[in-house]
Amino acid sequence: MMLSRAAVRSIAGARVAAHAASPLLSQRTLPAVWARSMANDNKPPKFTKPESTPAQKATPKATPKAPEPAESELPADKAEQKQQQQQTPTESEPEPEIDLSKLPDLRGGIPTTLEYEMAQKEAGKKPVAGEEAETQAEGAEGAEAATSGSGGGRKKGQLPDSAYVSSTEKRRQKMANWAFIASGLALVGGTVYLGREWDEEEIEKHQDIPNGWGLGLWWKRAKARMTGTVDYYQEPAFEKLLPDPDPSFERPYTLAISLEDMLVHSEWTRDHGWRLAKRPGVDYFLRYLSQYYEIVLFTSVPFANAEPIVRKMDPYRFIMWPLFREATKYKDGEIVKDLSYLNRDLSKVIIIDTDPKHVRAQPENAIILPKWKGDPKDTELVSLVPFLEFIHTMNYPDVRKVLKSFEGQHIPTEFARREAIARAEHNKLVASKAKKAGLGSLGARFGIKPSKLNPVAMEGEEDPSEAFAKGKMIQDIARERGMRNYLAMEEEIKKNGEMWLKMEQEAQEKAQKEMMKNMQSSVFGWFGGAPSEEQQSGEPEKKA
Repeated sequence: MMLSRAAVRSIAGARVAAHAASPLLSQRTLPAVWARSMANDNKPPKFTKPESTPAQKATPKATPKAPEPAESELPADKAEQKQQQQQTPTESEPEPEIDLSKLPDLRGGIPTTLEYEMAQKEAGKKPVAGEEAETQAEGAEGAEAATSGSGGGRKKGQLPDSAYVSSTEKRRQKMANWAFIASGLALVGGTVYLGREWDEEEIEKHQDIPNGWGLGLWWKRAKARMTGTVDYYQEPAFEKLLPDPDPSFERPYTLAISLEDMLVHSEWTRDHGWRLAKRPGVDYFLRYLSQYYEIVLFTSVPFANAEPIVRKMDPYRFIMWPLFREATKYKDGEIVKDLSYLNRDLSKVIIIDTDPKHVRAQPENAIILPKWKGDPKDTELVSLVPFLEFIHTMNYPDVRKVLKSFEGQHIPTEFARREAIARAEHNKLVASKAKKAGLGSLGARFGIKPSKLNPVAMEGEEDPSEAFAKGKMIQDIARERGMRNYLAMEEEIKKNGEMWLKMEQEAQEKAQKEMMKNMQSSVFGWFGGAPSEEQQSGEPEKKA
C-alpha cells in the first residue's frame, strides 16, 4: 500500500515538471501554481528572483512571445480577470463628447408628420420610412435653430408650426373659439331682448322712456332693465316695508331701533366662545315706550340670525314690526336704512342707531348712541325714555325740529338741564298764580310750540288744574300716567304671561300644520288626487 502511494506521487511530480518546461506555457501560469501551493500550505512561499548569468547579461536574446492560451485552457480565476479587463475601458482612451446642438428640440412635443403624409398622398407619392425619419430630423433641426435664434428663416423641409400642436390642443382651441362666438351672440341677443318695448306694468314705472324703434330708445330701455336687475339686489325687498297705518291705532309716532350693539352685544372669548348679552333696561325701554310709539326693529342682521334673538329678547312682542337685512338698502358699498320705505310720515318717525352710516339717508330723523360693549351698569338707553315720552306728550307736528334743537349735544343731559330750568320758571308762575303759562314752558325752551295740549284726567287720576296748582307740569302728569300703565302691564304679564306664550306656541304649530297641509295638497295634486284628511293629519284610516 505504501509503495503504491509513493509511485503515484512520483508520477504527479513528473507531470508538473514536464508542464512547467513546456514553451507554450506563459509566465503568467506560474503564479497560478504558486497560488495552489499557497492554498494548500496556507503560507506564501519565499520567492527569490533568479540571478542572471554574465553571459545572459552580455548577449540578451529576444525570446519570441508565447501565444496567449485560450480561455478554456486558463484557470477559472484568470479567465474572469481577463473578461473584466476586456469590459473595463482603459483610462487612457477619452470618452467621445456629444454635440448637444444636433439633438432635436422636444420641448414642444414630438412633431407630427400628418400634414407631410397627407401632402404626399395627394401628390400620389407614398412616403418612405427613410424619408419620414429625414423629415423629422430636419424639422427638429429647424426648431432648434428657431429656438436658439440662429438662422435667418425657416430651413428647407422644416414643418410648419401647426405640425407641433397636438390634436387635443387643436380641439381645445376650436372649442374656445366656438365659446367666444356663442358668448358674443348671447350678449347681442340679450341686449336686443332687454331693449324690447315696455309692457303695461313697466310703462308706468318708466314714463320718461317711451316705446319706439329708434336705436337710442332701444338702448335706453335695455339700460333701464339692466339697472333694474342690479337694483333688485341693492334695494329693499318691498317698496312698502310696513302696512298702511291703522287710524284706530292711537300711536301717531314711529320709533325705529337697531339691534346690534344697542339692544344686545355679542362677543367671542377663548374661555366661553360666543356669548350674547342683553343691555340693561331693554325690557323697561320696550314695554314703557310701547304705549306711546309704534316700535319697529330695523336691523342690518339677516333674518336667519336675528329672528331667534328677537323672539327670545321680546317674547311678548312689544316690537310690532321686525325688519332685517332684507329691508335695508345697499349703496356705495354700505348698508343704509332708508326710512322712506317704511310707508310712514317722516315727520313722525325717529330712528335710534349706533352707526351714522346706516342713517345717512335721513340724518335729521336719527339719534346716534355710542355702541354698547357689554357694560352691566349702562344707563344710556333708559335715560332716553323721558325725552321720547316728552315728544309724545307735547304732540309735536315734526319731530325733526325737536331733534335739530339737540344737534351736537348729549340728549339726556341737555334735556335734564332744560327741564330743570323750565321747572324753576313754572314754580315762579305757580307762585304768581299764572297756571296756564306752565303748560308750554318747557316747549318754549326748545324754541318750538306744542300742539293740541288738552290734558284730560283719566279714571283714577288727579284733575290737571289741581295738579298744576301743586306745582306739577304737564310732563309730570303724563309720566305718572305712563308709569301706572307700565305697572299694570307688568302685573298682567306676571298673571297671564305663561298662558300668552302657550297660546302663541299653539298658534305657530297650527300655522305650520296648515302650511304643511297646503304643500301636501299641491304635491299630491300633480299625481291626480289629494290625500285624505286622515293622511294629512298623520292618523291611519279606519276600516269599516
